[in-house]
Amino acid sequence: MKNKKILAFAIALVVVIAGFIGAWLILRDKPQEGTKAVTLEVVDDKAAKTTYALKTDAEFLRGVMDEAKAKGFTYEGSESAYGLMISHVNGLRADYQQDGAYWAIYVNGAYGEYGADSQPVADGDTFTFEYTKG
Repeated sequence: MKNKKILAFAIALVVVIAGFIGAWLILRDKPQEGTKAVTLEVVDDKAAKTTYALKTDAEFLRGVMDEAKAKGFTYEGSESAYGLMISHVNGLRADYQQDGAYWAIYVNGAYGEYGADSQPVADGDTFTFEYTKG
């Protein structure tokens, strides 16, 4: 009898977890395909803003960043388990270990929830890289 209760609980738990995963897959942000007009902004350590207007078919922000190189945008970083860790934008280094500085990513004015490798791109989006000291 005890084994049946444990088995029933385990099955119910698997069903609940599967439901959450299914809901996440259906409701998560999805990239849009097609030609999209986007803006890439860089706010440096002196609050100077540089703006790049682009038309792109990129699905994710990193693709936009790569395309913006043709307009003079530069970036450097290292690959990690979480994707690209951006260290330099337009030649300016942000080193969190040294002085608490990092490149914050904003999407349409809101603090980004994703990294450059997983941030979906939609028509009309504005992506801002802001030098931030925390």
